[in-house]
Amino acid sequence: MNGHALSELLHDPDSYTKMLQRVREAVLSGSPAPHAPRPVISESWQRSLAARVDPDDRLPPVVFAPDELDEVRQCHPLSAVLPLLRQNLVSIADEAEHIMIVTDAQGHILWREGATGVCHRADDVLLTEGVRWSEDVIGTNAMGTVLATDEPVQIHSAEHLVRTYHEWTCAAAPVHDPDSGELLGAVDVSGPLHTVHPAMLALVSATANLAEGQLRARLALREEQLRRAQMPHLDALHGEPGALLSSRGRVLATRSCDSLPSTVDIQDSAGDVVLPDGRHGTLEPLEEGFLLRFADRGARSRVSPRRLSLTFLTDGAPSVTVDGREVPVTLRHAEILTLLALNPGGMNAEKLALRLYGETGNPVTVRAEIHRLRTYLGADVMGTKPYRILADVDADFLTARRALRDGSAAEVVAAFDGPLLPDSESPSVLEERESLTALVRRTVLHGGDADALWDYWATSCGADDGEIVDTLCSLLACDDPRFGVARHHQRRLRRASS
Repeated sequence: MNGHALSELLHDPDSYTKMLQRVREAVLSGSPAPHAPRPVISESWQRSLAARVDPDDRLPPVVFAPDELDEVRQCHPLSAVLPLLRQNLVSIADEAEHIMIVTDAQGHILWREGATGVCHRADDVLLTEGVRWSEDVIGTNAMGTVLATDEPVQIHSAEHLVRTYHEWTCAAAPVHDPDSGELLGAVDVSGPLHTVHPAMLALVSATANLAEGQLRARLALREEQLRRAQMPHLDALHGEPGALLSSRGRVLATRSCDSLPSTVDIQDSAGDVVLPDGRHGTLEPLEEGFLLRFADRGARSRVSPRRLSLTFLTDGAPSVTVDGREVPVTLRHAEILTLLALNPGGMNAEKLALRLYGETGNPVTVRAEIHRLRTYLGADVMGTKPYRILADVDADFLTARRALRDGSAAEVVAAFDGPLLPDSESPSVLEERESLTALVRRTVLHGGDADALWDYWATSCGADDGEIVDTLCSLLACDDPRFGVARHHQRRLRRASS
């Protein structure tokens, strides 16, 4: 909570709770509210309502049966730090009528421990193990909102979107994988309204940091054991440049190499890799991890940039190829590639989120999409810090832009097969689509080239454009076979508009 909200809550909890209820009812009904909800709450309500969460009648779904939950717990990385979480939170939770909850990254409650009476109350509202508590299924709540924002949060009473949980107060913080940086889950402390405490959020955040520290220490120990076990492979190179990598690409030891990044992007279990500085190496899989070898001691051989081809001016599905190999992508990935191709200098996650989603954009979502996209395309195609395209780009919309600047109407329309990503609702893609289509239309309309007009008319952008058809009919000779087709369409359009 911000300082002002926390001060009001501690000064008069009952009045503050009633005020939150009035704010919620006003916002949901569209009436003027006595106070604006906190931005983190307002944004969470918007996400939850967009997911069709019913504010007045909702319970979360049970996902795992007890026998399934045991297996999920055993495999989850946070099981290793459960003793620390118990030590720091459960004893306090017992005394303060709270419960400690640990979720995975999807919002499934894996562990719940604490005061017996509170556990019974929690059972009544499915605040229990095996149940999913992400925002999209149960609305604004500390665990789900943490997983959506990747930031600690405290939520009190009617700040929960769903009325069922207005008698609860909760605080949660994220826990990350020290190796990959990925979100592992959330740690939460929840309790009845009267148990709210100003230190609750700070306690949960500190405990989450301690858990990450313990995970980091365990990782360092495991990697040191791996380094010692695998050193004979590095020694066997007899001075040839090489490095030992963990299974995720972290550099554990080197021989005869210039400085390497702390982590090497690994796309396959074996094969070629290209470092950010252009060095080309070969991965050899070991029993655990990899041996990275270079061709020579200098290891400075450079490889040609990859070739990324984007065909996005089409009424069909967008097409992406890397060096001629087709790569299936989602619409969101195509939107990201469009913006990065238009901005070759690159963009950070915040700017990409704004351009993709508008004011409601979430940089966390963008980072996740970029991570998936880099997995599909390769780290030598998509760069980071800032996010940018490293490959040579052949994009039809860029070709069309160049033709508009330098070419004839025929060259422009040759590059234009349809609107840019017609299914996209991204603000920046929509702006580029409308701008590009308008410029192409104007060029062919005033270019005096019947062939260019005919080709533009064949696209979905020109099919029912009366001015395009009228101009085409005026340019085609009467004995041109296309004249009859265009004239027939012209009459049909005029009848439809009369």
